Amino acid sequence: MLDQRDLERYSRQIMLDNLGEKGQEKLKRAKIFIAGCGGLGSPVALYLAAAGMGEIRIVDSDRVETSNLNRQVLHWDGDVGKSKADSAAEKLKKLNGEIRIETIDEVIDESNIDNLVTGFDGIVDAMDNMPTRYLLNRAAIDNNIPLFHGAVQGFEGRALTVIPGQTACLWCLYHGSAPPQEKFPVIGVTPAVIGSIQANEAIKHTVGIGELLANRLLIYDGLDLQFTEIEISRDPYCIQCGKSA
Repeated sequence: MLDQRDLERYSRQIMLDNLGEKGQEKLKRAKIFIAGCGGLGSPVALYLAAAGMGEIRIVDSDRVETSNLNRQVLHWDGDVGKSKADSAAEKLKKLNGEIRIETIDEVIDESNIDNLVTGFDGIVDAMDNMPTRYLLNRAAIDNNIPLFHGAVQGFEGRALTVIPGQTACLWCLYHGSAPPQEKFPVIGVTPAVIGSIQANEAIKHTVGIGELLANRLLIYDGLDLQFTEIEISRDPYCIQCGKSA
């Protein structure tokens, strides 16, 4: 499946013994859904596009605001007021014109979630609110699609990978908690770190290499520059992934 241009473009990662040409072919065939193209979605989309992920679908209904520009690196000064979906598509197609980029300007809700994720090989949770995160979590479980979760606030970030039927899910972890919907502080490098980890998890899962953040919540503290892991267990009575679901 790889042509000469692919071999040249991705030569540095093809050199990796655990990736190689076969791994690159898997990336080229893969389809990833990214919910949101803001602080987390920007680095996820950039690095998945750069890595040669075959198809990327991004859904975001927001418009670019000046206050986004400290962290949402897909959007620039001239994009203020534009659809984030359109702004993201413009940059990603310039970055890698060899892959398929699809952006959709819609709110993710109960009425469209299954149609949006059907046929995709992974779901990236790059949202900033818990209700939509739980919706993504449920869709991942119902459709047997892995979910790559990330969250940020201030100098702290978290990442977790959910493998339906095998690992703890977001509801197992947070038990339905949903903090108030309000503006929260964040330094731009925090979503850059967590988004890169999410992209790395998506690449590893696609190729089938390495150890995923499965049943392991990774917590990043940017102020003290520490990474902490918390082991989490699947709740057999979880209302989303357990036997009572």
